[in-house]
Amino acid sequence: MDLMVEASPRRIFANAHTYHINSISVNSDHETYLSADDLRINLWHLEITDRSFNIVDIKPANMEELTEVITAAEFHPHQCNVLVYSSSKGTIRLCDMRSSALCDRHAKFFEEPEDPSSRSFFSEIISSISDVKFSHSGRYMMTRDYLSVKVWDLNMEGRPVETHQVHEYLRSKLCSLYENDCIFDKFECCWNGSDSAIMTGSYNNFFRMFDRNTRRDVTLEASRENSKPRASLKPRKVCTGGKRKKDEISVDSLDFNKKILHTAWHPMENIIAVAATNNLYIFQDKIN
Repeated sequence: MDLMVEASPRRIFANAHTYHINSISVNSDHETYLSADDLRINLWHLEITDRSFNIVDIKPANMEELTEVITAAEFHPHQCNVLVYSSSKGTIRLCDMRSSALCDRHAKFFEEPEDPSSRSFFSEIISSISDVKFSHSGRYMMTRDYLSVKVWDLNMEGRPVETHQVHEYLRSKLCSLYENDCIFDKFECCWNGSDSAIMTGSYNNFFRMFDRNTRRDVTLEASRENSKPRASLKPRKVCTGGKRKKDEISVDSLDFNKKILHTAWHPMENIIAVAATNNLYIFQDKIN
């Protein structure tokens, strides 16, 4: 018989969220975890399923005054009292649970000042943060917005220490991406085990990897056509205008229905998992 894998829930933690849950993060104390929705973050004990403690609540008294929502939240990998959450306005708040039980007042506030020259109708939408991830070392955090990945030093709130463009060639296509709702896609991002490289997804089943030390980056494609076992992935290039080279793909022929929103990197080895629609690809570093 075929091997069947079945997941059965051990515990169900219920009745604490009014809106869709966007994040779950287990605390480094291994006793508690957080769950976040659009307006609230709750703290749970892993053994207690019927009660949670509300630690962040940004719901206004009058819902018509709502200007931003929580988009992602995560606990610090080593300091059990520290968490961050990002917002649809492109800001990140770091909270310290030691200073007060209800973290409505943040300890740190990370925001990059907007460049007035590049302001457009879509500025607010594309600045919304879809994912936030602490580095394994706990010194940095990474945020993903629609067009870029930013790395922040926790000691520097004013601007990111690195900005990596994921698919800048889409800036001229924002109008059609707005019309087909792709502009609201939520891309995740992840660190490799040593925090020296980061990865995030794009369209056309492309995913991007950035080496933080060499400042080199690469675009790779996860597709059934070119993923024979043991075959190595060839870097892909997108042509933005002018004459298209033989191995380049034009912006206009990118498939926006094929998108890689979820990626993961093995904590110790160079093995990555990439989810492309209903296919899961696992790639490993080439072994000579």
